Amino acid sequence: MLSWVGRFLSSSIGKKAAMALTGLGLVGFLVVHLLGNLTLYADDTGEAFNHYAETLEANPFLPVAEIGLALLFAAHIALAVRVTAENREARRQGYRLRASMGERTLASATMIVTGVIVLVFLVVHVADFRIPKLFGRIDDLAAAVKLRLASPLGAGIYLVGVGALGIHLAHAFKSAFQSLGLNHPRFTPLIARTSVALAVLLFLGFVSFPVVLLAA
Repeated sequence: MLSWVGRFLSSSIGKKAAMALTGLGLVGFLVVHLLGNLTLYADDTGEAFNHYAETLEANPFLPVAEIGLALLFAAHIALAVRVTAENREARRQGYRLRASMGERTLASATMIVTGVIVLVFLVVHVADFRIPKLFGRIDDLAAAVKLRLASPLGAGIYLVGVGALGIHLAHAFKSAFQSLGLNHPRFTPLIARTSVALAVLLFLGFVSFPVVLLAA
């Protein structure tokens, strides 16, 4: 059984399927993360947001979840690099690349660029909030978030990161279903529209924080 799994994951189809599954797992995390962050709008004091954060901190399984999430990110990135390298190797001839240009969009053509931007943004985001909170350097997380995102620099970094995330998701969600072989003339257009809608909703949800705080 394990040998079969190993052979499958070493194949091109297996790596693409694994990348799709890890990507969908990360999309699920983004949805949950946004819903939690929306508690920042529950009151002016930040009490609801801090209570949400403290509830997470009190969960004994949080370290396990964070390690699992980090491994999910690492696996997705490693698979993306490997699949991209293999795809480039398989498409050496220029005319074959040009022949596929008709189906390319901004999102599909910039997956590597937006992926790198999102990775850098994630590192900055963790350094801004999670690490200081973990080591007790932040007592009021809501106040720290508001202070950071109300500054032009903090808001700018957040806008660039979330913008890259939205563009990345516009293609990634649809591509994940294709990689899993879930293609059908009836459902593929719906999946494509859902991919764009999900990307837009997540972008608007996350981008609302710096926009609202800058305007306050």
